[in-house]
Amino acid sequence: MKPADLLVEIGTEELPPKALRGLMDAFATNLGGAIDEARLEHGDVHAYASPRRLAVIVEKLAASQEDRRLSQKGPPVSVAYDDDGNPLPPATAFAKKCGVDVAELGRVKTDKGEWLAAETVEKGETSAALLPALIEQALADLPIPRRMRWGAGEAEFVRPIHWVVVLHGTEVIDGSVMGIACGNTTMGHRFHSRGPITISAPSAYLETLEREGRVIADFGVRRELVRKGVEASAIEAKGHIVDGESLYDEVAALVEWPVPVLGRFDEAFLELPREVVVSTLTGHQRYFPVADDSGALLPSFVTVANLESKEPDKVRDGNERVIRPRLADAAFFWDSDRRKALSTRREALREVVYQRGLGSLYDKSARTAEIASWVAERLGIDGSQAGRAAELCKCDLLTGMVGEFPDLQGTMGRYYAISDGETDAVATAIGEHYHPRFAGDALPETDEGRVVAMADKLDTLAGIFTIGKKPSGNRDPFGLRRAALGIIRLSIECRLDLDLKALIAKALELQPAGKEDPQVLSELLYTFISDRLRRYFLDRDPELDTETFDAVLARQPASLVDFELRLHAVQAFLRLDEAQSLASANKRIANILRQAEVTETSDIDESLLEEGAERALYDALVSAEGTVRPLLEERDYTRALQALAALREPVDRFFDDVMVMADDTAVRSNRLALLAGLRALFLDVADISRLSVA
Repeated sequence: MKPADLLVEIGTEELPPKALRGLMDAFATNLGGAIDEARLEHGDVHAYASPRRLAVIVEKLAASQEDRRLSQKGPPVSVAYDDDGNPLPPATAFAKKCGVDVAELGRVKTDKGEWLAAETVEKGETSAALLPALIEQALADLPIPRRMRWGAGEAEFVRPIHWVVVLHGTEVIDGSVMGIACGNTTMGHRFHSRGPITISAPSAYLETLEREGRVIADFGVRRELVRKGVEASAIEAKGHIVDGESLYDEVAALVEWPVPVLGRFDEAFLELPREVVVSTLTGHQRYFPVADDSGALLPSFVTVANLESKEPDKVRDGNERVIRPRLADAAFFWDSDRRKALSTRREALREVVYQRGLGSLYDKSARTAEIASWVAERLGIDGSQAGRAAELCKCDLLTGMVGEFPDLQGTMGRYYAISDGETDAVATAIGEHYHPRFAGDALPETDEGRVVAMADKLDTLAGIFTIGKKPSGNRDPFGLRRAALGIIRLSIECRLDLDLKALIAKALELQPAGKEDPQVLSELLYTFISDRLRRYFLDRDPELDTETFDAVLARQPASLVDFELRLHAVQAFLRLDEAQSLASANKRIANILRQAEVTETSDIDESLLEEGAERALYDALVSAEGTVRPLLEERDYTRALQALAALREPVDRFFDDVMVMADDTAVRSNRLALLAGLRALFLDVADISRLSVA
């Protein structure tokens, strides 16, 4: 049988929209990987999905595995036969295991003697026999946090499965998946289609579903139809879509036959803060807001229906009726929340537990305020403004608006602070203090916002570590990895030149007493942040390698700004012709000093410099120190390493001509001191001995 395309479709009840694209891609990846492991040749793998199905098409899947020859090594000949050459139990057992007669066994000679061997052919299994198990394995490996059961069966999946299509060419695979018999019939749109639809072949899958079932199974095509449709409707409303990219995937995962619908709402609701209107439309209803050319919101929205109605006006009216009370609720919260100043809500934070062992939200905001003032002082920023913002930054959590729209925390705090007459700096810092909320998110733009954001994340990290709940494995319920990345981005991208260890110590000092010693916790936190720092730099710069990062980390620079400067300097050093020789020399020096148990530098006695090469190295070292020290003070690490590159020739000559471990104790100690001084000068930038230079 020739290779043929394979279609696998798993028909379900409505799948979770936010997870659909990930499930689709994972299913295709898993199935392709399972087929590869089964040694079945195939072509490209294509993923498809709609709200009620996950599907994969595998091009040119082989009908069966290739036969393969197996060579098996048996027992030594010496124990396999008696003196007369008759087979003993080890020989007969090996032959039986291999499925051959003893007479068919071969022999292989090695350095350790002669052994029995067998050459057999393993017959390849058919794809038809293998596929049901491969599909089940691919489904079992999907990233599904919670699975459900249905009916009387034992199968578990993210949603109940109602049908399974498995077609290899035009042939239906005989078998079952998740307890459901494989077939060639699928189901179309819930309302536009009636009864089962037969798929004649994988190549006809997409076209048949669209024509007979009114289902566009290609996620990418459907997403593009959603995008074009809503953008055309926005133009009809004389505007453009706001933040469409954040919704296109989710809406495409909600519909199988997208039909855009343009709706309107009362213009009076535009008096609400822009973020409130946008959150109401997008968060609750997955409606697309519309704005004019100036960016001002229009009293219009675009939704995407999952059918073509004979009475589109009724669909429009229904959606408008749904959004009206949502916006009315938001208007009520906006009016009622402003009747009470943020500052008057602060005492009520004492009644809200932040985390067991860490006190209330009031306690957290007080710690954040103290850290913020401490940070502001070191950055030369007005600490009173940052401290005030930190005291108020959690108060909006007690407002009706944030209770209804949790994604607006911080944002509403800014609006309410402005309404209360707080300064612009305080209000803006409240709005910015959660940033960055995720990888790639915007950073605070104001000094006060950066300080409060840094303080809040530091308090979170220090507090959770204090109560012994640091992340383990993939679990990170408190978002500590995200907080650490936020600290890194704030430090490096906003140039907050702060002593990281001092920051950690300050945050830990303010926490309630924990189970571990603060010094131990400080090291744990520093390591935790350093691990995120490694990932941050490696993701940002594809040319960076872990050895370069580790060379800088070994020196534990005080600030992350300083860390970045050293990292760039080492990368520049690696491009120098002298890099390989000096890196090797530093390795050699490090090993010599370690074996000699030299842990610190000592004075060099010039009178004991016997060889010309050691005198030359000493003179070069003294000269380099005079050049490098001012550069180090200016943090010009790149020029410092360039200056140190001039030591290559005297270092090479020293190791060629001088015996470090001389018999004379004083001479030996002096030479070790010379090497220790040389290594210390390089260590002022990074541990060059950790580099591997090709």
